[in-house]
Amino acid sequence: MENEATSLHRQAFVSDAHCDTLLDVLEGKRKLGERSDKGQIDLPRLHDGHVTAQVFAIWTPPSRYADALRYGMEAADAFLREVDANDDLIQATTVDDLDAAFADGAVAGILSLEGVEPLMGSLAVLRNFHRLGLRLITLTWNFRNEAADGVKESVTGGGLTHFGRDLVEACNEMGIVLDVSHLAPAGVEDALSLSRKPVVASHSNAKALCDHPRNLTDEQIKGIAATGGAVGVTFLPDFLRKDRENASVADVIDHIDYIVGLVGVEHVMLGSDFDGMGDRAPRGLEDVSKLPAITAGLLERGYGEDDIRAILGLNFRRIFAEVTAGA
Repeated sequence: MENEATSLHRQAFVSDAHCDTLLDVLEGKRKLGERSDKGQIDLPRLHDGHVTAQVFAIWTPPSRYADALRYGMEAADAFLREVDANDDLIQATTVDDLDAAFADGAVAGILSLEGVEPLMGSLAVLRNFHRLGLRLITLTWNFRNEAADGVKESVTGGGLTHFGRDLVEACNEMGIVLDVSHLAPAGVEDALSLSRKPVVASHSNAKALCDHPRNLTDEQIKGIAATGGAVGVTFLPDFLRKDRENASVADVIDHIDYIVGLVGVEHVMLGSDFDGMGDRAPRGLEDVSKLPAITAGLLERGYGEDDIRAILGLNFRRIFAEVTAGA
């Protein structure tokens, strides 16, 4: 089974819809091109994990909200400098870029915003981020911003603001994937009803298995699937099980199983949240090089090769292709 899993994983298109690695890169703690004993993602370990498409999030710390635009620009610059410095890292803005990276054995880096604080409430700023290659937006982090209330503001019952609604329309027009992870429930409902293109939750799990505020209800998962989107099952132990210290790769497979059973295999993908979990990774998924363990786990649960390829990356590729087409 191990050899079969290794072979299948090496041949598959593998994607990860969310990591927080850019924060360390921006702060000069490490470089993507160098193997490190810090954090969970760098280019050598991405190759070890046979990852083709990696979404790199720009997350703005609350301490930088006052100058969020500058911070976002600096983070985008850090990403683009890494692209320039590494021949095996290409920036992906279209599905053709993903396919070219897969054919060449390179990593396709996709730039995202985790929270729209850097937009400062301006669609003009959004258009400039798009020109820099932005192709996925997580509408909020945990708190309120110009677009919506984050999950920690859920008590307000607030959904998308006027700017948030305009943002959904603009993202649909420009070919930017909308992501409802971190969004308060009313905002999730609004985004799902307004978007004309597939919507994702880049790094969230099933609330039915782990009752964490950031996890999704069955109805939210069904709503994401109804748009043609997918849920990026995340590895953060807090989202996997109540006793997080016992979290392992088996719990990740449990959440995949649950969502597949609820909405079908075409609506599940991976969204690790590597470098956003400190040193709390589940056993067996300590860093991105360990991703073949997911393939092995899926084989052990009886998944066929086509379904495993879909979960590992082809579902993400399909959504990325549909959203960015013609933009």
